[in-house]
Amino acid sequence: MNYRKDRYGNDISILGYGCMRFTQTGGKVDLEKAEKEILAAYHAGVNYYDTAYVYPGSEAALGEILARNGIRDSVKIATKLPHYLIRNENSMEKYFSEQLTRLQTDHVDYYLMHMLTDVQTWERLKELKILEWLEEKKKSGAIRQVGFSYHGNSDMFCRLVDAYDWDFCQIQYNYMDENSQAGRKGLQYASSKGIPVIIMEPLRGGRLANRLPEQAVKIFEQYPVSHTPVQWALRWLWNQPEVTCVLSGMNSVEMVEDNVATAADVQIGELGRDEENMLRDVVTAMNAKMKVGCTGCGYCMPCPKGVDIPGTFAAYNRYYTEGRMTSLREYIMCTAMRKTSSAASNCIECGKCETHCPQHIGIRGELKNARRKLEGPVYKVARRVIKWMRAY
Repeated sequence: MNYRKDRYGNDISILGYGCMRFTQTGGKVDLEKAEKEILAAYHAGVNYYDTAYVYPGSEAALGEILARNGIRDSVKIATKLPHYLIRNENSMEKYFSEQLTRLQTDHVDYYLMHMLTDVQTWERLKELKILEWLEEKKKSGAIRQVGFSYHGNSDMFCRLVDAYDWDFCQIQYNYMDENSQAGRKGLQYASSKGIPVIIMEPLRGGRLANRLPEQAVKIFEQYPVSHTPVQWALRWLWNQPEVTCVLSGMNSVEMVEDNVATAADVQIGELGRDEENMLRDVVTAMNAKMKVGCTGCGYCMPCPKGVDIPGTFAAYNRYYTEGRMTSLREYIMCTAMRKTSSAASNCIECGKCETHCPQHIGIRGELKNARRKLEGPVYKVARRVIKWMRAY
């Protein structure tokens, strides 16, 4: 296993265990199966285990496995505060105490604000005295390091990076999302500030593993260096020195063994221009059905009405390349979950964006198309529920 350093010089395995996808049987985590998988990873050198309050049964299962095998102090636990459920200062203590009980521990090594969407949301938490609460927890040792996880565009991510003295952060990033979500720009910005970056969705929910179009599969098969699609995706990430740890939601011992083998021999800088070009060809093949030729460059931003134009087009394209639910999930996270909506429906057709687009996209018309596909009944219900939760 290879390791990289956190902000304070501690070793973190470059492969982390994402505990969201533990196998469920009868509505409960299959503890016996999860234990075999966790122990396989642990004995191979994986020391970073990521869970969250809202992952069904995950915290309790992880806590039980670590406790009964006597390995809690040999690993790092990362879990997340469900800030979207926080209504007052007492709520923070309530949820955190419950998490410690579930995890059977007296401290959390890496504690994240879960899905922190924008600076306004962080300001709201500050009004609820989260800074004082975090300071007290860090002082007592109950929380060792504080970070945040993020879905959204790179500009807002960079603003969040500057909003607090974070110890680490977590972003969605893979060779398909190089120029969307926080993207390479966000990764490098956080790294330039000395903030370690944890990667989630390295395989885009399995899309880069076993749901590749035929042309993409052929590109991999014809390349002279032989790796599986999963291995290529992980190696692309670990090739970058700014990446500290990559989370994988491993739910079989075989998957653990394969990912560990890759993590054991990968080196920074091992991929050259030929490999990068090959992966770009794969991306082109996967995007063959995309509707808008948006590169995510961000020259169209900022929108006077706050529309997340690159984020909207990324979700809209995924409607055709990955399916309705995947695109809708991303669109909700990137627009409706923010303190101030950044939905396509905010567009007033001023046209300012189109004067700056190097791709000469008819942005106003395409935003209308995206709105028709993405802002249907499900989106509207989700938006109302989120609004109610904020006011509750």
